[in-house]
Amino acid sequence: QVQLVESGGGLVQAGGSLRLSCAASGIIFRINAMGWYRQAPGKQRELVAAITSGGATSYADSVKGRFTISRDNAKNTVYLEMNSLKPEDTAVYYCNTVSPRGVYWGQGTQVTVSS
Repeated sequence: QVQLVESGGGLVQAGGSLRLSCAASGIIFRINAMGWYRQAPGKQRELVAAITSGGATSYADSVKGRFTISRDNAKNTVYLEMNSLKPEDTAVYYCNTVSPRGVYWGQGTQVTVSS
């Protein structure tokens, strides 16, 4: 059974930082690409950042230079370091992976950035 469990969300002032974590189980983590998505109220879910099994990363233009995705294969965990946060970063953030068995999502963690 695949499980993705996010943590680290919260309330932060604009300009602040947060670090999200996603612990994975039920998959061979080291061979899976992982992604972070977010969904703000009334908006579609969007890809924020992704990391391949080899460690190559990609980012949405809106977060480039501010967010960093990383992974620790020994801990089966993917991280999203978020700096210089803006009110428009407010959303529920979801961890995601795709395996031959399907597409998997975590339960989400709320990030709220106050101005």
